[in-house]
Amino acid sequence: MVRALRLPFRAIEGTSVVGPFFWSAFDQDDDDPHLQIIFRKSDVRKKGKTRGWELMLSHSFRTGITTGFAKGTPSSDMVESIKHMKACAEQVMHPLLLPVIILSHDLSGANDQKQRDAREWLRRLEHAVSMRNEINEDESPYFKEEMVDLDQINRDLVECHSQVLWKRPQAYQEILAGMNKSMADFWDKAASDKRYGGPGGEIHKLQRSMLARMDFYHAKLKGIENYAHTTLERLSIQRAALYNIIAQKESKLGLTMAGEQRRLAHAAKRDSTSMKTLSLLGAIFLPASYLASLFSMTFFNFQNGVDGPPSTISPDLWIYFVITVPLTAAIVLVWRWWDKRREHKYQEEDTLIELGIDKMEAQIMATMRKRTMSKARTWDSTTNKAQ
Repeated sequence: MVRALRLPFRAIEGTSVVGPFFWSAFDQDDDDPHLQIIFRKSDVRKKGKTRGWELMLSHSFRTGITTGFAKGTPSSDMVESIKHMKACAEQVMHPLLLPVIILSHDLSGANDQKQRDAREWLRRLEHAVSMRNEINEDESPYFKEEMVDLDQINRDLVECHSQVLWKRPQAYQEILAGMNKSMADFWDKAASDKRYGGPGGEIHKLQRSMLARMDFYHAKLKGIENYAHTTLERLSIQRAALYNIIAQKESKLGLTMAGEQRRLAHAAKRDSTSMKTLSLLGAIFLPASYLASLFSMTFFNFQNGVDGPPSTISPDLWIYFVITVPLTAAIVLVWRWWDKRREHKYQEEDTLIELGIDKMEAQIMATMRKRTMSKARTWDSTTNKAQ
């Protein structure tokens, strides 16, 4: 097919190129020169679909006929471009007609709308990250139960960035430069040929119209480039601010964990004092044991009753209880007073820990704000004058 239609052999080599690609040149036949054109676009598959298409053209200046091969995926605009070209049947002698039509479909208003949607998306992200009061929180998808969904913001920042980079203007500006050169080469050959009508003819008028359209697309792409550049810069600012917020939250979480660990250490310390409590309980029963062993020698006599009536309990046993009960109660009251005093001391230590954590957090936040923000506003929004 390439040989029969005299299509460019370089199209075989160009099957591996990615992104929008345009190339044109004359073949090496001086008797019957042909202007050969390759125009293709290869996109990465997304959900099993791609908007790729390929166009190979060869225009004979001897016959004024353009032969070619075109293919495109169902999601591309190739079918619509062919229908558009059929509606311009009187102008098909110009070999760049179909490439310009394809370019017009590829640079339709959907590209501009994509950038406007990305800017609107950016405003919502700025409101969530920087708390800009441009939209209501009820309209923002990032506020849930008075909490900010940082994970969703991070994902949307990445997605918005990729949407801004959709159909980068720089690539299409190179396509326009290649088309302008190809049009100039075509008219250098066709200007002196009467079959093309010469200067002032229909083909010449179409040539000027297409060149004007190229200038329009160039200006349009320049505006999109500046617009996208501003959006990307603002996205970078919001991404840095988001990372700063995440770092602050991680720092606060670290401080909270440190506080909890310190509280656990104090709790372990208190648990260690439980052994002292057990010792105290032993001390509570120790006086009774001691007095019992002491008084057993006189108050209890199990030898009575051998020669007379049994009398193993002394009538002075009440002395044991009179001494033991007050002594035990006194020890319990002293321990209770000492335990309350100790709990009060622990409570004061916990309060000091909380104050120390808050003070440390405030110092860290103040240092971060000092490094990332200016202390004074450089612009007065009320008077619109620089301070």
